[in-house]
Amino acid sequence: MLVRARNLSPSKLKPIFAQSLLGQITEPHLRSIPANSGAQFSPATIKPAAFSFFFFSSQLVADTAAVKQKIPSFSSLPLSRDGNYDEATPRNAVCPGCGVHMQDKDPKQPGYFTKPVENSRKVKKSYLVPIAAEPEFSDSLKRGGLVFYEAENESPEAKKPEKPVVCARCHALRHYGKVKDATVENLLPDFDFDHTVGRKLMSASGTRSVVLMVVDAADFDGSFPRKVAKLVSETAEENARAWKEGKSSNIPRVVLVVTKIDLLPSSLSPTRFEHWVRQRAREGGINKMTKLHFVSAVKNWGLKSLIEDVVDLAGKRGNVWAIGAQNAGKSTLLNAIAKCVSIGRAKEGDGEVEGKGAFSHLTEAPVPGTTLGIVRVEGVLPSQAKLFDTPGLLNPHQITTRLTREEQKLVNVTKELKPRTYRIKAGHSVHIAGLMRLDVEELSVESIYITVWASPYLPLHMGKTENVCSMLEEHFGRQLQPPIGEKRVKELGKWLRKEFHVSGNSWDSSSVDIAAAGLGWFAVGLKGEAVLGVWTYEGVDVFLRNALLPHRSQLFEVAGFTVSKIVSKADKALNTSKRQSENKRKQREPEEAIPAELSLSTVDSVSSSC
Repeated sequence: MLVRARNLSPSKLKPIFAQSLLGQITEPHLRSIPANSGAQFSPATIKPAAFSFFFFSSQLVADTAAVKQKIPSFSSLPLSRDGNYDEATPRNAVCPGCGVHMQDKDPKQPGYFTKPVENSRKVKKSYLVPIAAEPEFSDSLKRGGLVFYEAENESPEAKKPEKPVVCARCHALRHYGKVKDATVENLLPDFDFDHTVGRKLMSASGTRSVVLMVVDAADFDGSFPRKVAKLVSETAEENARAWKEGKSSNIPRVVLVVTKIDLLPSSLSPTRFEHWVRQRAREGGINKMTKLHFVSAVKNWGLKSLIEDVVDLAGKRGNVWAIGAQNAGKSTLLNAIAKCVSIGRAKEGDGEVEGKGAFSHLTEAPVPGTTLGIVRVEGVLPSQAKLFDTPGLLNPHQITTRLTREEQKLVNVTKELKPRTYRIKAGHSVHIAGLMRLDVEELSVESIYITVWASPYLPLHMGKTENVCSMLEEHFGRQLQPPIGEKRVKELGKWLRKEFHVSGNSWDSSSVDIAAAGLGWFAVGLKGEAVLGVWTYEGVDVFLRNALLPHRSQLFEVAGFTVSKIVSKADKALNTSKRQSENKRKQREPEEAIPAELSLSTVDSVSSSC
């Protein structure tokens, strides 16, 4: 047939082409069509030109149907934050990134997602070539103009790990770092910790409970969950008494995990830091602490020892609950733990594929309240033990809960803290942006050292206390941001003053800290006594504590504004506005004519006086 085809013209080749193509596709290709498609085919009823398209489209429909079977449609799920901590809740019914129940009906409701359409085969179009140049019909023509091929060095059985399907909110946070519509989250009820996690911790029977209490090292007092610490401590004492009496009891184990230690200066003594943390934890309500760990999820510090202790405490069937304030770093920590477990199992398997059984797809973002519901993290703990991530606890006393997303970016600490130190006398004040102010009111010595520990993006100002009213009117919302804009200054509310009487016995190091929840702190160094007035917005907690970081900067800040992008931008905008108003004023005023008889010296004196 090929010898005959070479001697014919293209117009007379059509019937031969059809017969050849049908002869090639009748048996092998019909066997590739799904048996449940419900269609019957024969060579007499199939058109050669249409068969290739039908074969490809049927395969695409089959792939799409397979994806839909994996992701069912959830349209009647309740609005809740319970997540999938209950065994009765299907795993794929909850977003693996934030724990909200998934639905695909209403984009304006929480948990909305779009079903992905996947095609596992790669398709490449073939190009027509002169028939005389080929010894026979190419495979591309035999398959209807489509070529199915596999990637190089990839076996047919090899499959890439499936990417999790997350809600639209998690997708926006992962790829764009922000939420498109934050009002959707307001439709969800508040996370009821007592109803979901609290009742399991208070239960005298059931599986063993381990509480991972996650606290931010850069905002220890602001992120410390006092309510949870009190609940766990009271439950532990009550169940311990019941156990001594021979009754059934379940004593929860508390593991305090201080995260983000990479944000603290490397010069900090670990022993001093441990004593300081234990003292603050006792004052915060933890009567008995089973374990204490300092970790950094970003640099993988301390993860191995933490995993070993958690596995030992949880046993074969225990429940581990990661609990902490919003933006304390729980999801980032659990993702790092899952990755560490995966690498360890891969090494034990003599180089097997990384991620053997342990995986975590929790959404990480520098946005408070990223996790919306309880998420069960699979494969991290052995046997039947379970690990849960919980929504961040809302602490209204933290100043970050009142700020916008842009303002939170300026306040959040993302780099190692650096000290900024002032040496000032009585009658002077130091501002941290437009959020906090310290007044040195009385001193038993000539001067004291004030060191600011806060985000480097926050501008500072030091000046006389008598000028604070003009600072509020002229610079808040401009040079001193956050708040960003004059309107935000009024929205944040009024300022309240708290008075502190402090004392110290050394000029070489700071003695006490005055910290604001969610912002930072003033470290005070003096050898004597002082009366300090601290101003911030109403409802923000302010703590007096022993100094966390005793050292200070060797270079002192000067009076006025610190050099920062915010201050420079605000000054530029202010100068531009002044120049524009000055130009408009000059245009409105008639130009005064200078008499011709005036001498050159007179003209110079007039121009210099303007």
